[in-house]
Amino acid sequence: MKIVFLGTPEFAVVSLKAILASRHEVVAVVTPPDKPKGRGLKLHPSAVKRAALEAGLPVYQPERLKDDSFIEQLQALKADVFVVVAFKILPREIFTIPPLGTVNLHASLLPRYRGAAPINWAIINGDTETGVTTMLIDEKVDTGQILLQESTPIGPEMTAGELHDILAQQGAELLVKTLDLLEAGKIEPKQQDDAQASRAPKLNKEMMKIRFNQPVQKVYNLIRGLSPYPGAFCYYEQLQMKIYRSTIKNEAKEAGKPGQILTARKGQFLVACHPGVLQIEELQLQGKKRIPVDAFLNGFHVKEGACLT
Repeated sequence: MKIVFLGTPEFAVVSLKAILASRHEVVAVVTPPDKPKGRGLKLHPSAVKRAALEAGLPVYQPERLKDDSFIEQLQALKADVFVVVAFKILPREIFTIPPLGTVNLHASLLPRYRGAAPINWAIINGDTETGVTTMLIDEKVDTGQILLQESTPIGPEMTAGELHDILAQQGAELLVKTLDLLEAGKIEPKQQDDAQASRAPKLNKEMMKIRFNQPVQKVYNLIRGLSPYPGAFCYYEQLQMKIYRSTIKNEAKEAGKPGQILTARKGQFLVACHPGVLQIEELQLQGKKRIPVDAFLNGFHVKEGACLT
C-alpha cells in the first residue's frame, strides 16, 4: 500500500523505519515545522524529519493542517492509508482523505489512558500491565475503532523511559501487522467501550511535584513514571532537585515528618514519606549534572533533619 506517515518524536521513528522495511511504500512524511531551541534559538527538526530525510523521503511541514494547499498536496499523493504515530490531532478534512482510513498507534490498551501521556500515567498509577493499540482515527481523541492490541507487563522497577522503548518496538511491529491485514481485508474494527475509558492528560509542572505526605509507593511510582523525562522534582533549601531513581526502603514505617531527610551519608539518602521511607538513588540538583547519590553526597553537604519540600 501507499502510505503517508505523520509523526514527531523518537517513538514514531521506530514505526517509520518498520514500515520502510516492510512491503508497503511510504510516499511522504508529515511532521511539525522545525522549532527554535537553545540560547541561539537555532531551528531543530523533529526526530521523524531527520529519519525521513535520511531515507530520502519527501517531507511536509505545514504551519496549519487545515490549509487548503496542504490538503490538496495530501490528496494528490493518492495514498491508500495514512499512519499517525505521536502527532497532532487531525481535522476531519485530513483523516478522511485515504480510502482505507487513517490508522493511529497509541501506547496503551485503549480505552484505558486516552490522551497525551499514556506511558507516564500507567506507571504513575502503579499498573502492572499496559500495551499498544492500533485504531482508526475519528473526530475525538483516541476514541476510534480498535484494529489490533497487544499487551506487555510493567516491571515493578521499570521507568517511563524503559517502557517507552519497549512499546515503541512492540507498537512498530503491531503497526506493520495491522497494515498487512488491512490490505488483505482481514481485520474487523471494534468499537471501544467508553465505560472503561480513562484519561492520560498532558503532564504539567504541578503534576511533577513530589509530595512526601503521600505513601512511599505512590511517591516511588511518580518518580519512575516521570524518569527520565520530564522528571519528578522537589526542593532542597530553595534549589530544585529532580529525582530520577529511587527505591522503597520501608513501606510502613513512620520515621519523621514528610520530606524529612533521615540519613545523608555513605551513599544512603533516606527521606520520610507518610508512611514509608524512600531511598534516593539518582538525582540532579538545580544547575548541576544528573549523578548517582553516592557522588552527590560526596560533593554536596546535605543536612540530616532538613526537609525536602
